[in-house]
Amino acid sequence: MNDIQQLTEVLRKFRDERDWAQFHNAKDLALALNIEAAELLEVFLWKTSEQADVNCVKEELADVITFALLLADKYGLDVQQIVLEKMEKNARKYPVEKSKGIAKKYTEL
Repeated sequence: MNDIQQLTEVLRKFRDERDWAQFHNAKDLALALNIEAAELLEVFLWKTSEQADVNCVKEELADVITFALLLADKYGLDVQQIVLEKMEKNARKYPVEKSKGIAKKYTEL
């Protein structure tokens, strides 16, 4: 069992002890993920990156990761596998020779 699977198991146990699985359908997990991502953005609102409270970033990022892992678990997705697959796809879309040091979308390269 890898670290991500162990972490997901901890989240599942926490959820199940509270009988919250009934609220964790895919739609609501996706909504919660988006709401937590917005709360993460709020930490940076009207500030420079350096002015953001790192403890708040940590708290909100943990919430984002939590709901992302629970959503992946809901669909039986292997997080490590899907991230690696996406990186392979991104490598094809953003070849080093075209994208190094350039902040453009692949369709503009």
